Amino acid sequence: MDEKNVFIIGSNGIPANYGGFETFVENLTARKIDKNIKYHVACLSKSNNEFEYNESRCFNVKVPNIGAAKAEYYDLVALERTIKYIKKNNIKNATIYILGTGVGLFINIYVKRFHKLAAKVYVNPDGLEWKRDKWNAILKKFFKVCEKQMAKHADLLICDSINIEKYIKEEYKKYKPHTTFIAYGSELSKTNTINKLVNWCIEKNIKRNEYYLIVGRFVPENNYETMIKEFIKSNTKKDLVIITNVEKNKFYEELKEKTNFDKDKRIKFVGTVYDKELLTQIRTNAYAYIHGHEVGGTNPSLLEALSTTKLNLLLDVGFNREVAKAGAIYWNKEEGNLKNAINKIEKITEEEKEKYENLSKERIKEEYNWNKIITNYEEIF
Repeated sequence: MDEKNVFIIGSNGIPANYGGFETFVENLTARKIDKNIKYHVACLSKSNNEFEYNESRCFNVKVPNIGAAKAEYYDLVALERTIKYIKKNNIKNATIYILGTGVGLFINIYVKRFHKLAAKVYVNPDGLEWKRDKWNAILKKFFKVCEKQMAKHADLLICDSINIEKYIKEEYKKYKPHTTFIAYGSELSKTNTINKLVNWCIEKNIKRNEYYLIVGRFVPENNYETMIKEFIKSNTKKDLVIITNVEKNKFYEELKEKTNFDKDKRIKFVGTVYDKELLTQIRTNAYAYIHGHEVGGTNPSLLEALSTTKLNLLLDVGFNREVAKAGAIYWNKEEGNLKNAINKIEKITEEEKEKYENLSKERIKEEYNWNKIITNYEEIF
């Protein structure tokens, strides 16, 4: 059988340190089943070198520090380099898989150019980028237009959430977008040692199984304000451990002013944790995980929580219900709702806790295991 070339554009590249797209590409390449597939991965870098990793050709793309346009510039250069490589090596029937919608304004031009080379263009539209609070009105409009153009011109949109696929089909039905659903993957994490955790807990003054946990990007649409306010009002004597890329920036100061979290000794911002084994231990030994993400598709940190943490309190939106189903407890943004949920699970029995844990892990095992995800992708490629 002929080798099938798949070019992946839009992630920061591999090896992955963090990030949803990066972790996805790491797993897609490392767990490859079909030996006839050859992956070519664009990697954001300070050089233009090429290297081999996970049996994939990785090509570095050097990008100048040009502020907000950096991501789009990176993708466009990667696409140009891909066209050049396909021509030079006379590659037929390649697949270009673009992660995210940032290059949407130019997608029509690139689809035409790739079709002339007998290549197809697939796109992962990610979450609803234009809804994120961190963007100003102009950027929100830009991302909405990009999304529309991707839906209009891509050969296939691969959505990692059923709700995202449904939204794309309805929002852009006049373009009759060709879509499919393939979930994001996870695995049931096992960790045999807690040495790292013991040291970390001593350093942060935290006790195992005596803390609620939040892990996520430090942005308003992840509902930090609601989660912190409600936690403060709850009766729990446990800590709230927040693992995030916190910087004492404008959002941090606004949050402090609105919630007075600095006056509650239970609230602990502990920075980021990039050590995967340690993070798994932190998740496993949390009393419960609180998830406030409401924008985006299948969220990797939610999958990790369901595979490790016994109790999960999730914001009640379609994306989260689709993933966890009966394996989690849900809360909404009405005043007192999350507070009541916290007070309730303080009294939960071991039997009930076990029920939620079994249901959440079953969801990961059945629907979000990497083998299933990789097989689905390879069939499409």
